[in-house]
Amino acid sequence: MPRYTAHVRGEWLAVPCRDARLTVGWLGREAVRRYIKNKPDNGGFASVDDARFLVRRCKGLGLLDNEDPLEVALEDNEFVEVVIEGDAMSPDFIPSQPEGVYLYSKYREPEKYIALDGDSLTTEDLVSLGKGRYKIKLTPTAEKRVQKSREVIDRIVEEKTVVYGITTGFGKFARTVIPVSKLEELQFNLVRSHSSGVGKPLIPERCRMLLALRINVLAKGYSGISLETLKQVIEVFNASCLPYVPEKGTVGASGDLAPLSHLALGLIGEGKMWSPKSGWADAKYVLAAHGLKPIVLKPKEGLALINGTQMITSLGCEAVERASAIARQADIVAALTLEVLKGTTKAFDTDIHAVRPHRGQVEVAFRFRSLLDSDHHPSEIAESHRFCDRVQDAYTLRCCPQVHGVVNDTIAFVKNIITTEINSATDNPMVFASRGETISGGNFHGEYPAKALDYLAIGVHELAAISERRIERLCNPSLSELPAFLVAEGGLNSGFMIAHCTAAALVSENKALCHPSSVDSLSTSAATEDHVSMGGWAARKALRVIEHVEQVLAIELLAACQGIEFLRPLKTTTPLEKVYDLVRSVVRPWIKDRFMAPDIEAAHRLLVEQKVWEVAAPYIEKYRMEHIPESRPVSPTAFSLELLHKKSTKIPEFEDL
Repeated sequence: MPRYTAHVRGEWLAVPCRDARLTVGWLGREAVRRYIKNKPDNGGFASVDDARFLVRRCKGLGLLDNEDPLEVALEDNEFVEVVIEGDAMSPDFIPSQPEGVYLYSKYREPEKYIALDGDSLTTEDLVSLGKGRYKIKLTPTAEKRVQKSREVIDRIVEEKTVVYGITTGFGKFARTVIPVSKLEELQFNLVRSHSSGVGKPLIPERCRMLLALRINVLAKGYSGISLETLKQVIEVFNASCLPYVPEKGTVGASGDLAPLSHLALGLIGEGKMWSPKSGWADAKYVLAAHGLKPIVLKPKEGLALINGTQMITSLGCEAVERASAIARQADIVAALTLEVLKGTTKAFDTDIHAVRPHRGQVEVAFRFRSLLDSDHHPSEIAESHRFCDRVQDAYTLRCCPQVHGVVNDTIAFVKNIITTEINSATDNPMVFASRGETISGGNFHGEYPAKALDYLAIGVHELAAISERRIERLCNPSLSELPAFLVAEGGLNSGFMIAHCTAAALVSENKALCHPSSVDSLSTSAATEDHVSMGGWAARKALRVIEHVEQVLAIELLAACQGIEFLRPLKTTTPLEKVYDLVRSVVRPWIKDRFMAPDIEAAHRLLVEQKVWEVAAPYIEKYRMEHIPESRPVSPTAFSLELLHKKSTKIPEFEDL
């Protein structure tokens, strides 16, 4: 018999259907009837007949025709929303779909797997897992480690040994011994009481990353979770059933307790949960719709699920990967601006950077040469001012290798810490099967990723700070020799005047966001947890800083392409012309004023999706091969880690790149 789950005014109702030939309208009326039946005041309705409603699918939010048969309009076990006509949303209303629903309505279940062992996950892998590109399975070695650590826990329970978090309370209650008959209840109580976060829920990609990372940590075999329970968690991930995890509430020690508790709450069938099939619904309904059962926690398993730095670190992985992407593309955008402002390439000469051989600086200078070398890529714009009397450019052009370079090195440093952290055991207590014992320690403290992500925000911000100054030079006719604000008929048209103001506003906001959160600490848990990292805020604001950087560079990219219009028919170098063509494929030139926000968003999407890098990268790598034939090319994704894992202390010459 088909069954549907209906959402009516915040209530989720299971509606069985004896005949699939019944209509969508019948389903709506039956859902409202069941809603009224459960309300003392009949939900404000005199009868079902008084209700006027629309029915829409939770997946994709498509409206349904009330006259359509259910067997045609819906799949078995599908989720729908019954929207009562005239209802006003309450402030705590949870929509059935998160922002960007159009992305999730196209979700396709992945066919490929990533095997997790707790030791070899990369930041790129975790971001891919977040995007739903892979399912998860455990390696045989990981399964054996998990089983052995669980045997230690079972022995502790059997022997009634007093061990923190297994047979005792938590935090201030660490000395309270719990009876064996109450050990499972202890774990459920832990998850429920610690689910105290506030704020918007994590978007599906970030929740998926959080869940995947917790699985990776559990796979190390130091947490004491049973293999049966861990496999249940993996099944939930593979079905893309994602608990409601508020973004605020962690102080980053003891781990990310509040967000990870919300994650665990969904796994035990409580709270809210989201899947592409259901949208937001009660967790028990979402699990049932995917043929899954709520997890029944055994001793230690609640603690195993919630104690660690995975909220900080999973967001940190996204921050590092987005920072890497925008740092690469910032060089391309700046090179285009330099062309439009008729700058010189002399500041990127190999010898200049060989005598100050910071790895990032050398690489950025190389990228500029690969894009601007007129012998390799003739530029009519460069040729037009070859014999001008200008000796040198402003710092915002001349010093790009030094400023952008240290950003690259900062990202590399942070990536090393985050990569170590995602493959680290961060529980307490730790279960050491080889010793047959548990040891309490402090691996849950988030100071490492917190400090690193504060540093990342400070470093990456500089890309926006210098970009905003280049936008000023593009818009200011006394500095650019271009029309004021890059538009014809100035006065009638304002052009990029306020786009530059937007860039300035974002840079100013970043200055406040770059204040390190990890310099703060507040004592919690009755002074038991008396020093914390505040890493959750470090991660969230790092992502916000990076998004602002992307948006500022999107404005610069648009401004530079608009500047090209006033230099036509002259052409720039081949790779930069390709970048120009890419931008023009989504944003047309500015002939007169128009609604600008969509243009900025379109350019922003090009950067987020790394389209600008994809266009220019082949030219950069070809130039590398032709000019450094003896060396192995450094791939853009491997550059950071290669630097960090280099064993030699010798300072590399440029030829080593």
